[in-house]
Amino acid sequence: MHLQIRQANIGYSKNLISNAHADLKLGDVCLLIGNNGVGKTTLIKSILHQISILGGEILINHKNIKDLSVKEIAENIAIVFSKSNIPQHYTVEDLISLGKYIYYPFYFELKKEDREEVSHIINELELDQYKHTLLKNLSDGNLQKAFIGRAITQNSPIIILDEPTTHLDEKNKLIILKTLRRLAKEQNKLILFSSHDWRLAKEFADKIWYVKDNQLFSGIVEDVLLQHEELTNVSLFQVNENFVPPSIEAPQVHKEMLYSLLQKNFEKDLSTLHFEYKNGFWEIHTDTIKQQCESFEEIIHFVKNIH
Repeated sequence: MHLQIRQANIGYSKNLISNAHADLKLGDVCLLIGNNGVGKTTLIKSILHQISILGGEILINHKNIKDLSVKEIAENIAIVFSKSNIPQHYTVEDLISLGKYIYYPFYFELKKEDREEVSHIINELELDQYKHTLLKNLSDGNLQKAFIGRAITQNSPIIILDEPTTHLDEKNKLIILKTLRRLAKEQNKLILFSSHDWRLAKEFADKIWYVKDNQLFSGIVEDVLLQHEELTNVSLFQVNENFVPPSIEAPQVHKEMLYSLLQKNFEKDLSTLHFEYKNGFWEIHTDTIKQQCESFEEIIHFVKNIH
C-alpha cells in the first residue's frame, strides 16, 4: 500500500475532516470531490506535510509523512496546485524540464534521455507549437497543461493535482485525464486529483474520496456515487473507442455506473456478456456461465478472469 490515511483529523485550529481513513495503491486514479470550503485543499496540504494534521497519521509507503524530509516528499510526490506562480522568462520547455530539478544540482544540464522525455511529454500534452513560448503569453488552459507536464517529468510515484481541469475546455480535459490514467496504468503511478466536474472525471477514476459533513467517504467510484444521490446524474458517454459494451438491464443510474466502470477497465469486446441488476445484486450471464456479484470490485475480478 502506498498512501494510507489512518484516523486522521484534518484542519487548522478545528477539524474540517474528522477520523479520516483511506488507502490508495500504485496504479490507482482517485478523484477527490466536495463542495468549496470542505477541506479538499487542506487534505492535500496535509498529505504533503505543508500543514500538520490534528490527529492520526498519514503514511507514504508505510513511512509517516512527518518523518520524511522535504526532499523525500518531493521524490515521492509531484504536485500541481490550481494557482501557481509563473516563473518569469520561462518557456513551456523550461517549465516542464524543471521536473528534473530534484535529481540534479541547482545548475544542471539535462541528459539526452531527459530531453527526449520532456519532448515526449510536450507532444503528449499537445503543446508542441508552444514549446518555446513564454509562459506569460499562454492561455490559462495551456499554462495549466505545462504545469502538469512539469509534475509528470518529476517521475515521482505519486502525482497530486488540485483542480487540474479548471481552466480547460472539453478537448483539453480529455487530453489531461487520459494522460493521467495512462500514466497510472502504464507507469504504475498513483494519481490523486480534485475536481468539481465529477460526471466527466468519473470516467477516468478508479477510486473516489468524497468530503461531506466533516467526513471522508472513500471507495470504488461507482460504489460511492450510488451511496450519495446528490452525485448521480444520468449520462452515458463513451471515451474508450476500443470498448464494445455488454447488454445491461438495470435502473438507469446503475447502468451508468456499470458502463463507466467497464469501459475504464476493459478495452475489448464484452458484447457476449449480459448484466442484470436484481435485489441489490448483479447477475452476469454468458452462454456458459452465470455469476452473481454484490460489488463492482467483484465484477471487475470476474470479468478479468473470463476474458
